[in-house]
Order: sequence, then C-alpha cells, then structure tokens
Amino acid sequence: MDLLRHLRHVRRHWWVPLVTIMVALGVSAFLTVRAQPRYVASVTFFVTTPNSGISDAYQGGLFLQQRVKSYADLLSSDRLAQSVVAETPVGLTADEVQRRVSTSTETGTVLLRASVTDTDQTRALRVTESLAAKFVELVQKVETTPEGKAPIKIEVVSGPRVSANPVSPQPVRNLTLGGLIGLLLGVGLAILRGIADVRLRDSAGLQRATGSPLLGEIPFEASARTAPLIVGEAATSARAEAVRKLRTNLRFVDVHEPARVIAVTSALQGEGKTTLSCNLAIALAEAGWRVLLVDADLRRPKVDDYLGLDAGVGLTDVLVGDVQVGDVVQRWGDKSLLVLPSGSAPPNPSELLGSKAMSDLLLALRESADIVIIDTAPLLAVTDGVVVAVQADGALLVTQQGRTSRTQVAAAARSLHSVSVRLLGCVLNMAKVAKAEAYQYEAYRVVTSTPTASVPADRAASGRHVATTDGVNGVPDHTQELTRLPR
Repeated sequence: MDLLRHLRHVRRHWWVPLVTIMVALGVSAFLTVRAQPRYVASVTFFVTTPNSGISDAYQGGLFLQQRVKSYADLLSSDRLAQSVVAETPVGLTADEVQRRVSTSTETGTVLLRASVTDTDQTRALRVTESLAAKFVELVQKVETTPEGKAPIKIEVVSGPRVSANPVSPQPVRNLTLGGLIGLLLGVGLAILRGIADVRLRDSAGLQRATGSPLLGEIPFEASARTAPLIVGEAATSARAEAVRKLRTNLRFVDVHEPARVIAVTSALQGEGKTTLSCNLAIALAEAGWRVLLVDADLRRPKVDDYLGLDAGVGLTDVLVGDVQVGDVVQRWGDKSLLVLPSGSAPPNPSELLGSKAMSDLLLALRESADIVIIDTAPLLAVTDGVVVAVQADGALLVTQQGRTSRTQVAAAARSLHSVSVRLLGCVLNMAKVAKAEAYQYEAYRVVTSTPTASVPADRAASGRHVATTDGVNGVPDHTQELTRLPR
C-alpha cells in the first residue's frame, strides 16, 4: 500500500520530476560545454626477473606480482616526478605532474600501466615518454645490488601513445547521468511533497476526516465558472448527473428519519457550497419535490446572483418582522422551486439566525415545502453555519478537493458534532474524475440522449429554467400545486 501511495504522489506531482530532469540536463549540458577537453597518454611496462628453471620461474612470478604493487606507488612518487620535471621542461611542477599520473595493475600478471591526463595533448605525450624513461632508470638504480646485479628487469611493451580524441567530457554519459540524477531527485521530492501535503485529495480521506458517509462526488468542469447551474446544456453534463446521484443518496441516507430541512455548509469560503445548494435544489425540483431554497449566508450571500433574483428584501427582513415570508419568497423556473433570498445585510447575523424568529420561520417553511435547503456560512470562519445547522434536520458538508486540509475538515465536522448536529454526509466538490469514468458517462449520454425542447435564449442566459423531469420513486409532480406560504 505504501508503494501505491508513493506512486500516486508521483503521478499527482508529475511536474516535479519533469522539472528536476530538465534542470539536471541543463546543468549537465552547461558543465559539459564549459569543461576543457582532457587527453590521456599511457604506457605499459612488463616486469620480469631472470630464472633458470620452471621452479625458479614460479617463485619469480610470485615475487614479481608482489613487487609490481610497490612499483605502482613508485610511478607517482616525488622522486620520479622531480626527475621528469628536470629532464623535460613542460611548464609543470613536480606536484602537478604527480596529480596527472595514475597507475593500474592487472591481478595475477606482471603488467603495470601508467597514464597521464592533461588538457594539452602534446604535453601529455611528452610527460609520459619522460616518465617511462625515468621510471626504468629509477627501478634499475633502486633494485641494483652492491655486486652490480639487478634481480628485476622492466621493459616497455606498449606505448607511450596519446588518445586521438579527448576522454572527457563525455556528453552522452554526462547527460544520461544527469537525467538519472534528476529523475531520482524529482521522484524523491514528489513523494516528500505528497507526504507533506495535508490537503484532501480523495473521497476516502474526506470520509476519514469527517467520520461521515460520502454522499456525492461532483466532478470539476471548467465551464462551471461561467455556467454554474445545471440547466440548459449543462443539464446533460457529468456534473449534473453527479448532483442527481447526490439527490438520490440524500433522500435515502435514512429512510426511517428523512431530513426535510437540510443545511449546506463547508469548512472554508469558496468551496462551492452555494453552487451545490442551488443545483441540489434544482435537481430536487426536477424530480417533482416542492423545494424551498433559503439563503442564510447573511455575510456573503450569493444565491440571488446565481439564480438572477432580486435580493433587496428577504430572510433578514422577515426575521426582524418588517415583511411576511410569503411576500418575499420568489418562484424560480417552471418547476416547484421557491427561493428566499438573504435580504438586507444585518449587523448581527449570528444573533439573528439563532433567534426564536428563525426557529419559528423554519417550522413554517417545513410545512410549506417537501424539502428546505439552507445555504449557510462556512463553519470555521463564523459561527452562523453552526447556529443554522442546529435548527435543521441535518447538515451536508461540502469540501473542495485539493483546497481544504484534513485538519480544517475535521475541525468543521467537530464543530457540528459538538452541538449534536446530525451530519448527513459529505460531498467532495470539484473532484478530478478518472478519464475512463468520464468516457463511460459521455458514451452512455450520447447513446441515450434524446432531442429536447429548445430553451429561449433570454431564459437560458438568466438561468430561470429547469429541465423537465418526471417524478422519482413515486413522488408526485407538484408543478401546479404549491402549498401557500404564511403571509
């Protein structure tokens, strides 16, 4: 499970590995272009000793293999480097020559290889030639006994020669290594970013944070910014179908104690609770229910903007006793949907919503409609949402995917549970739907869609239209029969 979760983090933050790979490739290319070409000159020595028989040859071979290891250190010694500098003036000091010399031996053999790496091809060859000559002389001098005999003999069997092409930089190797480093770094950063991300990314996390069932998952659609309501062309979209699923789930969340007054709220501002309230009310009205939508977000009312209604007089004016509710409720569309706007902006929204007048109003509205949908203020911003939810039959918590943190959602749910509000369920809004699911819906919609009556341009623009739908689950169509509200 951890591996799958990490893979989801990488897929979600795919741009992080992409950026790190591009940066690593850019750095590798820059360093490759800026690096000076380096050439290698090499020479190979063969170390031997006189012998008089097979037994002497075997013992001599073992002796030489041990000796070769010492000669490898001798090739990079101060004494040999000083001899090379004194013999061949190449513009280098003894320390610089030492740093350019490297040695290698082959296990089980008496071959010794010396290499000189330099940015100057000619100088590398000259240093190697001088190194080979002085090394043979130095070994002979060191190994010669007082009797004038040398048990060791060194011969040059290969070189000195210099590479025709530079051994570094190697563009292919550098770019490949840079890309791999960038990929590993990007994957690691993507995983760390996913682990550190506390925002809600899926429905499972939302259910764990709230401790309530998931009633709906509304997919994100770019067109919702300009056309938030599920009317007109949007009535056949995947978003509209998701709202209808929410309608069905909400009606059957508890068949023994159905919720008739539902408060729709969220943890933060801007999570789409008002849009969902309007669309849910429209979907319920499509199914033949008598629906009353109340805008109880008195601080930032938006219902009237979405539905194109006059919000000059509304809920606030009813609560203070200036008008009767029946005088300010407005009919929307050609279905059984009534809307009570927010009205005038009050100085004390919380006290007004928690007053006895609000409680009495909800009792009256309950008798005048099958379902009352109340759009309330965010729970973490102000206490208005909790005050309204306490008086409702239950609350619906809306959360925008990728915006709200798990801590914020959990705090919102706790604020409802702390006052014994019945949390009906949660809704994941603006969710990213898998392409396969979106394709299946579009394919089914194209096959099953039928021509519908055209919507007048002026009504479609104003949003004052609700698609015609028959009753659902035996609920009668109350289009022509609305209970009279108190006046």
